[in-house]
Amino acid sequence: MIVVTTPTGAIGSQVLAKLLDLGETVRVVVRDPGRIPPEIRERVDVVAGSHGDAVVVNRAFEGARAVFWLPPPDMHARDLDDVYAGFARPACEAFARCGVGHVVGVSALGRGTPLAQQAGFVTASLAMDDLIASTGVAFRALVMPSFMDNLLRQAASLRERGEFYLPAPGDLKAPICATGDIADRAVTLLRDRAWTGQGEQPVLGPEDLSPNDLARIMSDALGRPIAFREVALDDFRATLARRGLSPAIADGYAAMMAAKAEGLDNFVARTPENTTPTTFRQWCTDVLKPAVDG
Repeated sequence: MIVVTTPTGAIGSQVLAKLLDLGETVRVVVRDPGRIPPEIRERVDVVAGSHGDAVVVNRAFEGARAVFWLPPPDMHARDLDDVYAGFARPACEAFARCGVGHVVGVSALGRGTPLAQQAGFVTASLAMDDLIASTGVAFRALVMPSFMDNLLRQAASLRERGEFYLPAPGDLKAPICATGDIADRAVTLLRDRAWTGQGEQPVLGPEDLSPNDLARIMSDALGRPIAFREVALDDFRATLARRGLSPAIADGYAAMMAAKAEGLDNFVARTPENTTPTTFRQWCTDVLKPAVDG
């Protein structure tokens, strides 16, 4: 039995689909079972509730050999601990009580860098990883740079104005990865559990690209001119606040983006093992263009 948390999210839904395609027995933890497509729901064991709830995770992890762990977003949290380590504490206790053998989590690049302690969401995510590792369970944190899929949030701007925005220098090259490649790495680890101990596995995508590179590739793939616009960090934070994010969440995003603009994602050397196959051009063709063309 493999347990998948956030089974309706961008990464969790792909992990779930891939595990089922491979014939694995899967249990999901989901707040609203109705969000799982009926053809999927009938093939999985469903535990309804939050995986931040001790009663829920103790029921969900019973008999589990492995767990895919990813906390859900909370745009109104009072502080980042409520989103990461605080949210994970009941699960950490349940890992031991239920005898879970392996946990695969989604996290961020930055451990051991000078920027790691002032990087908002990254700092909080690394603290959660430390908490999970402290339980002694075999644990792999998939650590990533920014996701290609984050650009889907700007599909309307790309369609209507031919622009996308980031608080980053236009010429700063950095790794960027597709959520489908993250899901593939997670599934491999969840199924092949010969590994032991605790550690990180970077997922870097196939190449480093700058925002200007992204604009050029999007222009070609979407068949329309796309421009990158650098925005000031304070303006970025203010925009998040206007959208209703809590001060802690807006500050966490801003601190993370500030650290990335200083090179947070560039400290891990690229190797064949941490390079993943989906190119930004291919992702634009397969995922972004349908969303923008709408």
